[in-house]
Amino acid sequence: MAKEAEQTQQETDDLIALLDAADKLPGVKELRALSYELLGAAPGTSAVDVGCGAGCAVAELAERGVKAVGVDPDERMIAVAHTRWPKADFRIAGAYELPLVDSSAHGYRADKVFHELVEPERALAEARRVLVPGGRIVLVGQDWDTFVIDSDDPALTRTIVHARADMTAGPRAARRYRNLLLDAGFGEVTVEVHTGVFIGAAMLPLLAGLAEGACSTGAVTREQTDAWTAEQRARAEVNRLFMALPMFVAAGTAPR
Repeated sequence: MAKEAEQTQQETDDLIALLDAADKLPGVKELRALSYELLGAAPGTSAVDVGCGAGCAVAELAERGVKAVGVDPDERMIAVAHTRWPKADFRIAGAYELPLVDSSAHGYRADKVFHELVEPERALAEARRVLVPGGRIVLVGQDWDTFVIDSDDPALTRTIVHARADMTAGPRAARRYRNLLLDAGFGEVTVEVHTGVFIGAAMLPLLAGLAEGACSTGAVTREQTDAWTAEQRARAEVNRLFMALPMFVAAGTAPR
């Protein structure tokens, strides 16, 4: 049990490190700011950030005068968030059972969360419950089948991307955002796509993670994984790495 707990903590710490690195990439902070605007984040309003991770968005919402609550099912993640932002409100909870009373939040935000949910419809029903009439919801995330990566072996790259996508509960949740929101009864639904283009070595950990994930499923061999990762590393060394990643941003309004 102790070994399993230690492994889980390490996995969370690795994820935090990856998220911290991603936060330094071009356009990431701007995309987060867009989500706050769509949320209608203003002084005196309240919001819940579902899957808050290490708490950056909760802290930024608080800076805007929003009474923000961050929830995450990972105890280690919440502990790190408390350490980084001791004055913020963080709670251990999942998307299906939020620790909020009915009609208590003006905004609901979930960034890179819905691809992890087996029952997104259930999460949206919970969002409806906690939002005030006319409250705003914003969903942000990538479609795991649409990583665009330049490679000398397109077929292998396609296999790696799709195999890694299939490891998530809802790899194509982002392309479903609009219909999920409409089916859940939200109105004024909008969807934007903001594509990030990445050409630097900073993306190597993410690319290696895709390949290792595909390898763990048996979709590609160890030899293929190592060769593909080595190619991407070589591309980075000569300024030839290329990855494009569309991020979907959907927003809607709860029924009045």
